[in-house]
Amino acid sequence: MSHPLPRKKVIKRLVKNCLREDIGSGDVTARLTPKKSEVDGKIISREQGVICGVAWVDEVFKRIGQRHKTTIEVDWKIKDGDIVEPDQTLCRFEGYAHPILSGERTALNIMQTLSGTATVTRQYADAIAHTKARLLDTRKTLPMMREAQKYAVLCGGGVNHRMGLYDGIIIKENHLRSGKSLERIVTDAIASMPEGALVELEVETIEELERGLHAGAKRIMLDDFSMDDMRLAVELTGEQADLEASGNVNIKTIAAIAETGVDFISSGAITKHVRALDLSMLFDYR
Repeated sequence: MSHPLPRKKVIKRLVKNCLREDIGSGDVTARLTPKKSEVDGKIISREQGVICGVAWVDEVFKRIGQRHKTTIEVDWKIKDGDIVEPDQTLCRFEGYAHPILSGERTALNIMQTLSGTATVTRQYADAIAHTKARLLDTRKTLPMMREAQKYAVLCGGGVNHRMGLYDGIIIKENHLRSGKSLERIVTDAIASMPEGALVELEVETIEELERGLHAGAKRIMLDDFSMDDMRLAVELTGEQADLEASGNVNIKTIAAIAETGVDFISSGAITKHVRALDLSMLFDYR
């Protein structure tokens, strides 16, 4: 299943900044190889996982090729969202060694990180596939990689929550401490957003849940609820609102949380605790 890529300018900006960080004023090691030496190469997986990041690797090779006034040809054997096995070839490429060497680490860093995000997302999503619950990401992403990681979540079988503070409201504990009542802030939030936009209330107790339902909240986050309280919340809510479980979500707990009957489970771990998938780039000089 394919998913819409982030905006082209988002992909270009990340690659540009990563290359600038790595290369700086120039790749002094690549100069040690003959300037016109050509290579055939490939990227391979070292472990099983879900691949993500093809467009970013393409942009690395495109940008680094332009910098060296050459073209690097890439032939992909997989697509984003595919599950790969150890020692599987992801792509083959050919071109001059200098630009490829200079782009190697940036290409791998991005693809490894996004593939790691997609892989752990798939593990979590598979663990709750027998329930109605859907896995949500959060804003707990790596700096400057928000859209890329959220795309990786889609590739892994998860669902995107709001992208940022600009496209949805989530009323949290510190908002409720502002002096307004829970009921008033929920009412104001609903009135301030277009119909159908995300307006969600985070609650910490059954009493707050009941007040939120009375105020008209249609999406309620249960923050650190016990299993028994989650089940009670599902029973009390019925069809009045969608319920999202949050807090203490990991691969060991997520199935039991889903089995309480909640509609969504959000996890920051799938993006902020990500472990890069092990990938390698191998060259053969002609």
